[in-house]
Order: sequence, then structure tokens, then C-alpha cells
Amino acid sequence: MAAMLMRILTLTLLITLVGCGDDRPDKIAQFQQLAGQRIDTLGKMLNDGQIRNAMLLKQYTGIMERQNPDMAPLFSELAKDATTNGPMYSSLVNRYQGLSNASNYVDLDQQLAEAENIYHAADPSLYNDMISDPLNVVADMSNGALARVNSISREAAALANGADDFGTGSQLVGNPGYGNWQTGSNGMSFWAWYGMYSMFSNVMRGPIGYDRWSSRRNYSYYNDVGRSRYTSPKQATAQNKTFERTKKQFNSQGRKFDSPYAKSRTGSTSLSRQSTSTPKASTTGTRSKSGSKFRSNYSKNSNFRNSNSRTTRGVRRGK
Repeated sequence: MAAMLMRILTLTLLITLVGCGDDRPDKIAQFQQLAGQRIDTLGKMLNDGQIRNAMLLKQYTGIMERQNPDMAPLFSELAKDATTNGPMYSSLVNRYQGLSNASNYVDLDQQLAEAENIYHAADPSLYNDMISDPLNVVADMSNGALARVNSISREAAALANGADDFGTGSQLVGNPGYGNWQTGSNGMSFWAWYGMYSMFSNVMRGPIGYDRWSSRRNYSYYNDVGRSRYTSPKQATAQNKTFERTKKQFNSQGRKFDSPYAKSRTGSTSLSRQSTSTPKASTTGTRSKSGSKFRSNYSKNSNFRNSNSRTTRGVRRGK
């Protein structure tokens, strides 16, 4: 009798342990597989001209190249965001490929968060909104001849937000696809453009310092809506380091320094439902752990139950 009772207790314990197993690796694999499918679909839609803002970006940059040939290399670079060769799409592919290596993340929560963020970032509607930043940069460079999209005018936004005018291209400042924050010899950080984007320096009002930009920046889609989806953990860490370094320097001088993301700026119009429901990123650039949230999202998404177990070929080859 005692032996029978022991076997029953052992079996009950095993069932309990199995039921309490960590399901995060399975969820990561599912999000990874679905993200791969979405990235491939997004790439095809870009190539087929099915993303509205991407098509407008091609048209706008083509017009501006003809009207301002001196800036043609910059417009040509911006036009890449309408294709699979642009920094935003390339970043999604690179982040997707990095999901396979758990050592890229501090823990499973961060890896799961990244998997879900990539999945959502590859949503065509969300990506269409993301492209509004480079598109509106080109619109601003036309001096009003080309209409802005998904955003009020730069002047109206500056008035609403009490923002400084940092010059054309300032919507892209802070977005790691176009540049990064570097520290000067005085210990202060400034924005440094990547490659051909450095031509923005010709139309800006001097270097953009992190301290002034943080408190006086204007609205942009990336900084005020899309940062949680379009920022990798590594990029978020870099953003946080810049903030902490600047905050420490201000504190040593007896001054207060707030994160550039502590207050959302006004300026968006007609964004997609996917954008309006996008969670707000951490104000400092770090990512909070939210395992319960991901379990909830996972369980409500019926697509996971019907998914093929293989990743798509195009993204796997880094297309």
C-alpha cells in the first residue's frame, strides 16, 4: 500500500513539473518563425510597390534629385528605405538572424521581447508608418512643394512641443539606422551621421548635442511611436549609456537631466491601428521584463497554432 502511494505521489509530482515547464523557448521559436515569414512578405511588398509611403518616398526622392542635383547622393541614399536595401529593413533582417543565438541576450525574457518586437516591426502597416520619417525629411527639403504624411507640419509641431529647429533631417536624429551618439573630448555627446547621411550636416544648423536635443527635440515617428519596435537590445543599451553618462555629468554640476523620451511629442496624424497600439518604450532606452505580457499575446494569437515549423528561405539567406 505504501509503495502504491509512493508511486502515485511520484507520478503526480512529475505531472506537476511538466506542467510548470518554461515555455519561453517555444514561444521564441514561434515568434522567430512568424517574424521570418513577415519579413519576407514585407520585402516582396516593397519590391512590388505595395507599401504606400515607400512608393511616395521613391517619387519624392526622384523629384528632388532632379531639382537639387548637388544633393542627389543623399536623396539616392534616402530612397533605399523604399527598398529592401535600406537601413530599416536591413536592421530587421539582421535582428531576425540574431535571434538564433541566445548569447546575444541577457536572458530569455529579453530574447522573447526581441522576437515579438521583430514580428510586429515587420507588419506592413507599421513599417509604412515608420517610413514616414525619411519621407517627411524629403518633403521638408522641398520647401513645402511636397506634402508631409502621417504628421503635421514641422512648424506646427515645433510650436506644439516648444521644440527648437535643428534643421532638415532632424526627424532621423536618434534613430540608430542613420547615425549614433558619439562623445566629444569635452565629455558631451553629439549626433554623428552614417555615410552619405552626413550630407545633412550641410543643411543643419551646426552639430546636434545630445543635451539640447533631449529637451528641445521635435516629433518624429521613431522617437515617439516606433522606438520600442525598431530598436534592438544592443541599440537600446547604447541609448541608455548615452543617457546615463549625460545625466551623471549634469548631476555633477548640480543640474537635473531628463531622458529625451520622458515626454512624448505631439505631431502624428492618421497613423495605423498597429501604431496607435504600439507600447511605449522605456524612457531611458532599456527594456523592461514583461514575460507575462508575452505569454498573453502568444496565447491570443491563433496564427501560432497553425504555423509551419520552418523559417522562410528568403530571410534565412539574408535577402
